[in-house]
Amino acid sequence: MDYQSPLAKVRGLGSAKEGSHHWWLQRITAVALIPLSFWPVVLLNLVFNASYLETVTWLASPLNSICMVFWILSVFYHAALGLQVVIEDYVSSEKWRITAIWSTYLVFFFLMLAAIIAVLRIILAG
Repeated sequence: MDYQSPLAKVRGLGSAKEGSHHWWLQRITAVALIPLSFWPVVLLNLVFNASYLETVTWLASPLNSICMVFWILSVFYHAALGLQVVIEDYVSSEKWRITAIWSTYLVFFFLMLAAIIAVLRIILAG
């Protein structure tokens, strides 16, 4: 028989003190993506309307390539943070939740790495 009050049962099981950090990281990446999204829009415009050489020359510029790398870092991290929240909200099993979150972070890390390597190859070839 359990004689503890509901308050006694949850005492010590309060906030994990990580939610606000996660929230701030998601907001910071969202704000960073606002100006950084200019570069992939221009790149897509060049891909559809300019020659290959003009596109590679534009991307090989130090400012453009650095901004594209920062956009890649921000967009993949922001997406991973957002999917983590969705997984935490909708996956009830602790084992599957942890597996899904780690899998999401690994997939996004490798996609981010592949995108950065692609930009670096263009920079070094151009």
